[in-house]
Amino acid sequence: MAKKSAKNSTFNIMIVVQDGRLAYEAALFAASLRHTNPDFAGKLYYAEPMPGPLWKADPRLPQGELRDLLIELGGEFIQFENRVFGQSYPYGNKIEALAAMPKGENFVFFDTDTLITGDLANVPFDFSRPSASLRRENTWPQLELYGPGYGATWKSLYDKFDLDFDSALDLNHPDEYWRRYPYYNAGYFFYKCPQQFGVRFLEYAKAIRDDAPPELICQVLDPWLDQVALPLVIHSFGGGKHTLPRGLLDGDISCHYRMLPLLYAREGTHVVDLLEEITAPNKLKKVLKGSNVIKRMIYQGRGHKTRDLFDQNDLPRKEQAIRNRIKKAGFWMR
Repeated sequence: MAKKSAKNSTFNIMIVVQDGRLAYEAALFAASLRHTNPDFAGKLYYAEPMPGPLWKADPRLPQGELRDLLIELGGEFIQFENRVFGQSYPYGNKIEALAAMPKGENFVFFDTDTLITGDLANVPFDFSRPSASLRRENTWPQLELYGPGYGATWKSLYDKFDLDFDSALDLNHPDEYWRRYPYYNAGYFFYKCPQQFGVRFLEYAKAIRDDAPPELICQVLDPWLDQVALPLVIHSFGGGKHTLPRGLLDGDISCHYRMLPLLYAREGTHVVDLLEEITAPNKLKKVLKGSNVIKRMIYQGRGHKTRDLFDQNDLPRKEQAIRNRIKKAGFWMR
């Protein structure tokens, strides 16, 4: 078991909440946090985008049972404005929301489609050395036959922001193998100050979107922009890939399941058991049934039918193959 880091024992958590699927996922997240970390010393913040010119409709979660449940589960709503992204790139919420977090306080951001499955006190965060999730596939960049390789593509970004590229490489992997290069999943990340991190994250993401290096001319940045900018931000603050022990976040202590059909298909039995335990109380069930996905996957048994399609000890290597099998069986939902 990892040792608790005494000097960094208190931190806040931020997730993004808005009307629709994210709000129901937030309830699952908050219920799991409350269940596994009843003595959590920090605050859980629900960052909520405010309506404005960058949204076609009001993105806020309306007053009602679901909002009341989220508050009852121990979280606090905070509001932020979208000045750069919004409707055109909702993944940018996780970037712009950082401005609403308390300045100078340790934080961990999680995507809402995450469950906290163990004691966060056992994660030895060093908040002065940020990092992010390594549970990812080689989704970016997508190489063209005659285009630049992984090395040239990533180096162009490091050069753009005057960052040392060579020190970001994982030399355990060979040239032009994607794991050699600094790519993360943005499902979680952490640092000692959300506002410092957010300012730089926004600066880098906007600069890449508006003025990408020539090496990116054939690359698609939607939805990958946050994950393209994130390694640069982490590196600029002295962080890197391995500032946390493996097997804790995205392991024994958190699970970024992405979508409920994928959770049932590929996650461990302890994750499924936790999900069904935290959603069993009638007070939660009454509200959570407002999500058709939760109602059918958890309460009507579609999740276990999905699970029966797979041997969890011998899963397809690619997520797309898992998705395709679920879709073929008619069990896919999102």
